Amino acid sequence: MYRKILLAYDGSESGQKALLDCRDIAQWSQASLALVAVRPLPSTLVGYDVGYFAGELDEVERKRYRQVLDEGLQRLRGCGFQVEGEVLAGDQVEVITGYARRIGADLIVVGHKHLDGWAARWWRASSSPALIEHAPCSVLVAIS
Repeated sequence: MYRKILLAYDGSESGQKALLDCRDIAQWSQASLALVAVRPLPSTLVGYDVGYFAGELDEVERKRYRQVLDEGLQRLRGCGFQVEGEVLAGDQVEVITGYARRIGADLIVVGHKHLDGWAARWWRASSSPALIEHAPCSVLVAIS
């Protein structure tokens, strides 16, 4: 039985499926829920003008991830859950597993979209396998 479920939410189609799966499991097991939206850290750029521009882009990304998180929170609260969430920055696997440890999660739920063709998989490596290897608890990967 799961008592604390962590949903790593990104608003994508697979993220939407993960949210629905997470909601169903939480209702069934009467677990508490937590959401995180993990944004990558901005890359370091050289030069005053470029650095200033990167700062503006970083703020845009912060707002975008906050909107994604708020959408997920709103959907779960609309189903009657009391759920909290945070926007965190860094490596997805490190951030998600660290947060799961901190809150004592029994289950991590993430979405995953299969990529077509070897080239797509090579160019855009998935973090799901690495998450499974480093997670302190069970992991549910919702496939879309």
